[in-house]
Amino acid sequence: MKRFALLIATALVSAAPLAPAAAQLAPATADFSVGPQYDTTHVYVAPGDFDRFVTSLLATFGGTATKKGEFQVTPTSSKTMSQLVLTPVGSLSVFGFVTPIPYPFGGERTGYLVADMDKAVEAAVKHGAARLITTFPDPIGRDAVVQWPGGVNMQLYWHTAKPNYPALASVPENRIYLTPDAADNFVRRWAAYAHARIVSDEKAAPGVEIGQQGKTYRRIRLSSGYGNMAVLVSDGQLPWPYGRDMTGYEVPDLAATLAKATTAGVETLVPAHAEQGRTAAIVRFPGGYVAEIHAKTGA
Repeated sequence: MKRFALLIATALVSAAPLAPAAAQLAPATADFSVGPQYDTTHVYVAPGDFDRFVTSLLATFGGTATKKGEFQVTPTSSKTMSQLVLTPVGSLSVFGFVTPIPYPFGGERTGYLVADMDKAVEAAVKHGAARLITTFPDPIGRDAVVQWPGGVNMQLYWHTAKPNYPALASVPENRIYLTPDAADNFVRRWAAYAHARIVSDEKAAPGVEIGQQGKTYRRIRLSSGYGNMAVLVSDGQLPWPYGRDMTGYEVPDLAATLAKATTAGVETLVPAHAEQGRTAAIVRFPGGYVAEIHAKTGA
């Protein structure tokens, strides 16, 4: 009788449904974000375009820039011009390498300030990121570069002296283009690491928003202490310049901003048009940096 009961119990356990994939991920970790004003888009430009690019950014968005200098910011021998640009709509780290750029630098899209470098990297790895380079010192702190599913590269950094940047007037949007193969895995793992909430998940957004007339795509918007993120999920068959726009900047008046941008030598690649809840355009700054700029609407 005891043996029969054991067999029944074993059968019931074997027949029980498996835990969902989300429940099988690494356990929850702490939130190491510091604030979106400390999260910078990394922009690499040719040395000859460096000053024109920074000047055009400030003319378009306003703000301030730190003093330009030449530094070694990688763990192996290199030298780059570097300047931090703080605008009301987002921060940018600008690099103009005067030597060849060592791997894996140049492929990371953002730099995120974290409260604890070692624990933040450990948490990222637990949630599915791979270190492209282990933690190393730079002139003002420590850094690492990680890659998330889908090939999304980010730099995590920590400063020896705690920085103090002004709060943003609006939080920029990290724009990540993925195919369905990687999107759910990336969103699940990033949301767990960043303690992000999904603001919206539009399964059939108009494809014209990413240059795919007559198609639909999936648009997922998230928010966390690291700022805003839009994951744009499609078949990847994107016409120029879609997919090259790493960051979207929210401004109060799109027409006025585009007018200032044009005066500063910025090229409009996709004219202002209506999207859900916003009007948007895509521009290219001197030096080649492509960005989305948008203003909220009541729609």
